[in-house]
Order: sequence, then structure tokens, then C-alpha cells
Amino acid sequence: MEEFRMRQVIMEAESLQGYLTAKDTAYLQKLDGLYNEAMRQFVRLDAANTTAEKEQAEAEIIASYDVMGKLLQEICKEVPQLKVYSFNTEHESHAEASRVMAKLRSTETGHNEFIYYTQRAFEMLFKLAYGGRHEDNKNYLISKTPVTVPVQNYAVHKISDIDHKIENTVMCVMLRGALLPSMIISKEIEEYSSHGYVTPFALFKIKRDELKKLDDMQYVLNLDMSYFNLEDLDGKDLIFADPMNATGGSLITVVKYLERQGVKPRSISCFHVISSLKGALCAARALKNCSVYTLWMDPALNADAYILPGLGDAGDRINGMDEPEHPRNMIQLIADYGATIAGLYRHQLRAIENVVLQNK
Repeated sequence: MEEFRMRQVIMEAESLQGYLTAKDTAYLQKLDGLYNEAMRQFVRLDAANTTAEKEQAEAEIIASYDVMGKLLQEICKEVPQLKVYSFNTEHESHAEASRVMAKLRSTETGHNEFIYYTQRAFEMLFKLAYGGRHEDNKNYLISKTPVTVPVQNYAVHKISDIDHKIENTVMCVMLRGALLPSMIISKEIEEYSSHGYVTPFALFKIKRDELKKLDDMQYVLNLDMSYFNLEDLDGKDLIFADPMNATGGSLITVVKYLERQGVKPRSISCFHVISSLKGALCAARALKNCSVYTLWMDPALNADAYILPGLGDAGDRINGMDEPEHPRNMIQLIADYGATIAGLYRHQLRAIENVVLQNK
């Protein structure tokens, strides 16, 4: 009887660590110390019995975050590949990012509301990466309106010409939690393209071994459950849209595998609601022509490689929990999104369907 062997690629945490510089490591250690101090204040806040005790703990927490925020901003200035929304936009936009992040972090934010704020987050990130400037060339969109009296009416809208930035892109989906965010970014590209460009999709089944700790983490790429064409990726601008970037391990594993197969991306852009400093630095150091766009940067990771303070399991909060005995695959997730999502992202779903069927 022939034995079935799953084709997979594994990357160890030790390999990931090797991309960081000595200065990166020093920064990470400093932020770990600052965050440990903040956590001591979390304990004081939880145990506060009086208004005065609560106010004192809150003041200490705010002071700690101010220090960490300034340090993160200094680090990002030294690494121009890191694009943090509140560090790279005008001051008037920062409150919007803070409100969106506060809602996404909140334990009171339910499933539908979480999806709504996720969509807002990725729309903001798209504008950060591709937003037109006043001096850009312009395109004109002529729209036929529902008004037909006294004649059929049309409207003209002038938009920045960013076709050259977006019409060479491929969406690279690291499955489950990244599926809906990838469709959101693809939809934004379609809307901003003067030709209605719909991105091709490449689908990768990758996960980290949850039984491992941060220092011995493994990232496993399952090739038998992935769907992509190497020739469609070569010379392209690859986009990864994932709610969170904790360690950068999954992203780096996928890109390094593609490079070993002869794929030479023109550029790599990563979009995250939250990225840890470590994950962002690893991606920027490991990958050529890589930009990391993140709505918010968090300072630390715990021993299980979860972002601190984080927002929980973003994949579960977007897609809902799986039954342990019946984990859903990508097609089942799409079905669960329902008619509203299917109608809104119909072109993206057709592109995904094509790549899956062609790779059967």
C-alpha cells in the first residue's frame, strides 16, 4: 500500500531570529522591560479598591505607554520599511485610528461589529499605502446615475491615477483569518483602478505549531492544501493582508519558499491591523523590497508568541469559532460569510474560485 506523505515546508524560530540585528534585539529587550513594568500597573489597576488607587494606576499606565510609543516611533524612523498609521499620517487622522483600535481590542465588540471595524482598518491602511497625492495625474470616472428626467444623467468624478501602483498586484492569502482582509484590500484595488482591475489570488495553507513556545516556534506550510501558480507570482507586487503580524514567521516562510522556486517578486506589501515590533522588524529585515503597513504597533510578545496587549484571536473574531471536530476550510468559510459578503466581493470570490479549480 502506498504511503501518503504531505508535502510541507517548516521554518524554525532560530532561523527567524537570525534576521534581526544586534540593535533590533536591544530595542526589543528594552521594550520588554518597559512592558513588564506596565503589566505591574495592570495588576495594581485590577486590585484597586479606591478611586485614588485606580487613578494612580491609570496615570502610571498612561505614562508607560507614552514612553513606549515614543521609542516605537524612534525605531520606525530608523527602519523606513515600517509604516505605522499614526506615525505616517497627519495628526488629525490619529484619533480615528485610536477609536478603531479601541473597538477592535474591546471584549465587548461582537462578531459583526468586529468585521465592520476590520473593514475600516484595512480601508485606512490602503489609503496609507496607495493614497493619491495632489500632484498625481488624474483619471476621470463617468457614472451613469438612476436619474432619467429630463434626460439620462451622468456624473464625472476625478480621481488620482494610481493604476501603475495597483495593477501589477497579486493577493497572497495565508488562509482563515487573512481571507476576508485580503478580499477587502482586493476590493479597494478594484475600486481605485480606472480599469476595474481584479487581483489574482494565491492561497497558502500555513500555520504555526501552537504546542511550541516563542523560542522554539515552528511554521508549517502545507503545499498539498495550498493553491497558487508560480508563474503568476513572478515579477509581481505581492500583497499580504493579515489582521495580525506577531512574529513574521508565516509570511517569511511563504516568501522564502517562493524565492527558492525561482519567483522574484517586484515588491512585497504587508497590511496588518496590529503588528508586534518583532514581527515587523523580522519581515523588514528578511524580505527584499518589503513594506509593512500597520494600523497599530504593539510593543511585546508573550512566551506563546501572542501580541501584547493585542486583541485576542483575530481569526476567530472575524470568522467565528470552529467546532473542534469540524474545522472549516476556506470554501466553508466563504459560505459562512453569507450572501451579503458574497455579493459585495463577487469578483474576488470568482478569482479565488478560479485559482482553486485550476490547481486541482
